[in-house]
Amino acid sequence: MNRVHGLQSEEDALYKKKGMNTSDSISQEKEDTMEHNPSESPRILSSGWGKMVVDGLGRGKDFKLWPGGGRNWDWSEHGTGHSRGVQPGDVEELIAHGCEVVILTTGRLRRLRIGRSTLDILDEKGIETIVVDTEKGIALYNEFAQQGKAAGGLFHSTC
Repeated sequence: MNRVHGLQSEEDALYKKKGMNTSDSISQEKEDTMEHNPSESPRILSSGWGKMVVDGLGRGKDFKLWPGGGRNWDWSEHGTGHSRGVQPGDVEELIAHGCEVVILTTGRLRRLRIGRSTLDILDEKGIETIVVDTEKGIALYNEFAQQGKAAGGLFHSTC
C-alpha cells in the first residue's frame, strides 16, 4: 500500500488517511495534561528564509527532526541537492528513531526534489510520508508533535 502523500496542487497539500482529510487528521486535540516525554518530537518555534529555531536544539538553517531530538541537516552527508533530491540516507536516521509519520519538505519555493528511492524506503517500512513545501510541512509537523505522534522530518528553510 502506498502511504506517500504529496502536493495536490501548487496551493493544496494532499493528505489522505483512510477517509480523513488534513483538518480531520491533525485537528484532534492532544491531552492538556501530557507530561514531558523525552521521546516527544521537538517543536519548530520559528522559521524564516535560511533560518529555523527548534525547541531544545537552537538555531540552524536546515534540520532533521525525530522523536526525542534532531540535528542540523547536512546535505553533503548523502549527496542531497536540489536536482538530485533527498537521498535514502537522509531518512535512515528518521527510521532508526521510530518515526511513524515523516514530513519531507521541498523548500519555500518547492525547489528541492525527493528521490523516488527515498519514498520507496519509507513506504516499505510502512511509514506515513507527507511531501509538502516548508511552510505547510512545519505546520503539519508541529500539529503531529503536539498530538504526541512519533513525527519526524527533513526541513529545508530556503528555496
